Amino acid sequence: MTQKSSTGKWAGLSLLSAIAASLCCITPVLAFIAGASGMAASFSWLEPARPWLAALTIGVLGFAWYQKLKPQPADPECACEEDGREPFLQSKTFLGIVTVFALVMLAFPWYAGVFYPDAPQKEVIYVAPDEVQTVTLDISGMTCTGCEEHVNHAVTQLPGVLEATASYKEGKAVVRFDAGKVDTAAIRKAVDATGYKVVGMHLADAAIQ
Repeated sequence: MTQKSSTGKWAGLSLLSAIAASLCCITPVLAFIAGASGMAASFSWLEPARPWLAALTIGVLGFAWYQKLKPQPADPECACEEDGREPFLQSKTFLGIVTVFALVMLAFPWYAGVFYPDAPQKEVIYVAPDEVQTVTLDISGMTCTGCEEHVNHAVTQLPGVLEATASYKEGKAVVRFDAGKVDTAAIRKAVDATGYKVVGMHLADAAIQ
């Protein structure tokens, strides 16, 4: 295998590693779009390997560009010499496209939230202060902002939920709700249905601010 002909293979390896590095955050978005919410956490187990996969992607791309840009002796067996052109999959253009796509994939966890709609505007009604409660959920499986948005979206669809704020860094979600319309069991069920799991709940009274 010549250095030129290896360009496509190195590019393919970098694409695979970039997609694998972000798969734990791509899956929730795809699950949301497809209406298969329960698959959202399917690849959360890849999260610990994400830094290594990202490093592999950068390393492979760097090596591919080094191989492509360094001076190379003419290859008498290369068919591309006949017409002065090289196959597209071995070109700098293709490697550039792969590089951009790989970087977009690596950055996916930071912009995954844009694929989720804003929380629906609910009818403003009077809620008795003693009916408003706040529950903090301990949730396993969240790995990025896309996971947060997935949980928030699932919970805010419940009637009686006033506000939901999830944090993947803390592994928690804080939900304010009208206890007269929804209970903690329904909230827990909505989160569990996404594929993430509620591993603990802490209920406290909350006043309307």
